[in-house]
Amino acid sequence: MTVLAHQTEAAIPAPRPAAGVLSPQLTTTVPREYVHRACLAEVFLTGCRQVDGTRFALTGQWPRAHTFFTSTDGLRHDPLQAAETIRQVGMFLAHSEWDVPLSHHFLLHDMQYATHPDHLLIKDYPSNLDLEADCTDLVWKGNRLAQFAMHVTITREGQPTAHGSGHFTCIAPATYRRLRGEQSAATPSTVRPPLLAPHLVGRMFSRDVVLSEADRPQRWLLSTDARHPVLFDHIGDHVPGMVLIEAARQAAFALLSPRAFAACGATTVFHRYVEYDAPCWIDAEAVPGADDGTARVAVTGWQNDKPVFRTELSGQLAPA
Repeated sequence: MTVLAHQTEAAIPAPRPAAGVLSPQLTTTVPREYVHRACLAEVFLTGCRQVDGTRFALTGQWPRAHTFFTSTDGLRHDPLQAAETIRQVGMFLAHSEWDVPLSHHFLLHDMQYATHPDHLLIKDYPSNLDLEADCTDLVWKGNRLAQFAMHVTITREGQPTAHGSGHFTCIAPATYRRLRGEQSAATPSTVRPPLLAPHLVGRMFSRDVVLSEADRPQRWLLSTDARHPVLFDHIGDHVPGMVLIEAARQAAFALLSPRAFAACGATTVFHRYVEYDAPCWIDAEAVPGADDGTARVAVTGWQNDKPVFRTELSGQLAPA
């Protein structure tokens, strides 16, 4: 669930190049506003063309180094970066191809992604991506897109790298204000309880940890910092969905510790907005049936005694 931050910038005209100077291979990112990002460095899409009515071919790029979306050993792209890229595809297509106004909000009902770990290795140049998006279940209100579903595949140098899907609702500003009520003015607290140690949740730095201790085993408290430059690229009136998926991944790692857990994919269903003004508890339990080298973990978020999201993660376990 993501709320778009509005920013106004002065337009600076670029100098007109001489004829023939520009290469047809020039690459730029798509507009950051179209993917609901404030920082250009967090935009992972570079282009798009329509294949047919609801199928699109896109391009993207992941940098060799990223302050957050990198494995702890620095050798691989983070699988969660694939999820963020898929999310950006949904936002971009809604705005660019179906003219959903930039003032609209999006409700992300669910997100599924899976990656091929061997194809996430970082090389000595950025990872250029080819993406295919197939949009289905489009629902219109008059001439305005109201809902849609999407499946995305990501390839890199011809190798399947990731795939995923999601269901979105597009919400007009007035409807969103009625839906959120007083919560539309909510702001995150700057007070955080002591965090878990980074190595317990699969992170390298304390700034990236989003969990604190709770009062019983297999439970943690969601503890977010709205100053985080990636997880909170811009501030909305609720905890972003990508933050909740990261919290689930950290809870799964903590549950399986001391064995390291590399989550290759996850399926998340968002039941309600996670608010800033009440504790959100994160419960994790192992799902039976995995073999010795893999694991599955189910994570549920609770707020005000109601489930707010559920994520099931699957991935690889380091040797004991």
